[in-house]
Amino acid sequence: MDETTSQQGPWNLDALSAAPEVYPADGFAAEGVRPLFYRGPDWQGRPTRVFAWYGVPEQRTDRKLPAMVLVHGGGGTAFDDWVRLWNSRGYAAIAMDTCGCVAGGEHANRPRHEHGGPPGWGGFEQIDQPVHDQWPYHAVADVILANSLLRSFPEIDPQRIGVTGVSWGGYLTCIVSGVDSRFRFAAPVYGCGYLHENSGWLDTFAQMGPEKAHKWWSLWDPSVYLPRAAMPMLWVSGTNDSHYPLDSLQKSYRLPEGPRTLSIRVNMPHSQDDGARPSEIAAFADHHLRSGPPLPSFGSQRPERRHVWITFFSKTPIVRAELNYTTDMGPWVDRQWHRNPVDLDPGQGRVIAPLPEATTAYYVNLIDNRDLVTSAEHVELASHRPDEEPLSSQD
Repeated sequence: MDETTSQQGPWNLDALSAAPEVYPADGFAAEGVRPLFYRGPDWQGRPTRVFAWYGVPEQRTDRKLPAMVLVHGGGGTAFDDWVRLWNSRGYAAIAMDTCGCVAGGEHANRPRHEHGGPPGWGGFEQIDQPVHDQWPYHAVADVILANSLLRSFPEIDPQRIGVTGVSWGGYLTCIVSGVDSRFRFAAPVYGCGYLHENSGWLDTFAQMGPEKAHKWWSLWDPSVYLPRAAMPMLWVSGTNDSHYPLDSLQKSYRLPEGPRTLSIRVNMPHSQDDGARPSEIAAFADHHLRSGPPLPSFGSQRPERRHVWITFFSKTPIVRAELNYTTDMGPWVDRQWHRNPVDLDPGQGRVIAPLPEATTAYYVNLIDNRDLVTSAEHVELASHRPDEEPLSSQD
């Protein structure tokens, strides 16, 4: 391939859609899962191999299994316990390392192997290298190849494969959603686009200088690829994430063509473990891959003087609702959020919530009888006062 980009960016999807060659991973072992290497893209003129764990449920209820591709975050690697978690839910799963490493070591200090590709994360320092030698290119390709590998296994239903990723893995999931349409759904956790506008890497972009920064985000920012995503997407994050703030998250989830669902918790910690385990992702997978009930959805919402109302639809009973709001301004990571229980009108499918004075931003969470959280989009009311007319509405 040359250095030009196609509709899918620099990735040759035809080539990546073929099942990669698999190699043994001698010396690695973990309970209930299989270690393997698969062929990755060439790096600096030589072939690479990608380390992964693969597992299937002990008891199978489906003749052909649904499956998940699991993409770790920064400092991480392929995690065998993540694979087992999804196996316990009835899914086959594969978790690969995206940074030329193997399992083991410590956070941000994983052992590299002789056939590894470029190190992560972000690839900012690699921006002057050939496009196909940079980390984002390889990491996205590794995820697509994992999908292709799963689809080649006889026990897998190729029409029922989803992808989820945490932090940098969520960033990669966003890009993949716009490149590999074979996935039935995508669930980025924390990760989003517009890193050059507001993220934990603004200092990095400033150090790169405007020319290199522009080159990076025009190639590798998820906002370039998200408009091509047509699959359902679940966006999981927290109100005060220091790497992917709420304004960039909102701009990102409004880009894809497909339906979106949000699950935003107040002060959700940013970690691999917290990002890998939300039950909302399992419920989303069950709906799209196993015909389970959907997460609730929202309709119109708007502030009206001292109140906000929002319509919703749910096939599962809603047990409570909460208004999450802040009276602070400034960086999202520093804002303090408050939670108020609000009245439900299930017959009308509506939440009515008093809007506290001096609120600058708010959103509503619904919690159903499975204790799953579904969120409405946040609304900013920086200059809103109780005696003002409504400043905005949202359909």
